[in-house]
Amino acid sequence: MATQAPAETEQLLPNDTAKEVTTQQALSPLTPHTATYKAFYGSFELGEAKYQLPATDTGYYTYFFESEVGLLMLSDERKLQSDFTLEDGKLVPFRYVHERTGTGRDYTESTAFAKSQNFIHTIYKQDALKLDYQEQVFDPLMVQLQFRMDVINNQRPLNYRMVKEKEIDEYDFKIIGFETISVAGGTFDTVKFEVVRSSKKRQTYFWMAPELAYLPVRLSHFSKGSKQLDIQLSAFHFDQQLPSIPRLDLAHESTIFEQYMSEKKALMAQDENDQDNDDENTEEVSPDKFSMEEISDIKKMVID
Repeated sequence: MATQAPAETEQLLPNDTAKEVTTQQALSPLTPHTATYKAFYGSFELGEAKYQLPATDTGYYTYFFESEVGLLMLSDERKLQSDFTLEDGKLVPFRYVHERTGTGRDYTESTAFAKSQNFIHTIYKQDALKLDYQEQVFDPLMVQLQFRMDVINNQRPLNYRMVKEKEIDEYDFKIIGFETISVAGGTFDTVKFEVVRSSKKRQTYFWMAPELAYLPVRLSHFSKGSKQLDIQLSAFHFDQQLPSIPRLDLAHESTIFEQYMSEKKALMAQDENDQDNDDENTEEVSPDKFSMEEISDIKKMVID
């Protein structure tokens, strides 16, 4: 199980240099929009991907993603949908569906966040599981919107937990600096981020444009130092004019990140020590399994 982020980091290191952010600025990533991307493997164009956040006049949002990529005889098509609400400035997941088709075995991943039942029901490749409901656990699609909102609203650390393939995975993100990026969709002054990993064998960087409410402009993934995947913004449209976003203070961001990682490392070491002491008295508990009838009921709940 992932170690939870130190809760006191924000209180220990308030960003006194940050400009006050308005509600309009903080919620600007929820402005209805469409963004299209091209995916490359080296110099080979693989295909396209599209994100869509339609307008809503209720408290419920639906975020869509679809992609179609291929190389030689290989193909991969995906459709994702995330339904969520906005409560007290935070996004609360409700339902998530991921359908994959193409070369190899097709599969579907469905997750229902049943807060009233205190469970997260998830099905991945016909295998169902129920997890204890936890606050601030997202699905892999709508977490991108929460990330953008948090960057604008000076919510740190950039630590996120999400349900993926029957597990709750944890991710940390580091702000690297400013960089001007030119892609088919235009030239933008961006903020560069890195996915924090314990090993340098895999590295992922992405660039987001403050002028586009921190919409991603580019993502590059490297494996053992060689670029494996490059995704670039090719077109975008926002239904409304976006507000200007205050500039980040990189020196302060670095201070917040270094203290957070130091605290987290100490917390993980303590957890490992406690686990070693408790191993002899701990019984392994297998996850709850479902009958086929229960799986059918959960599928119906996710779909309906």
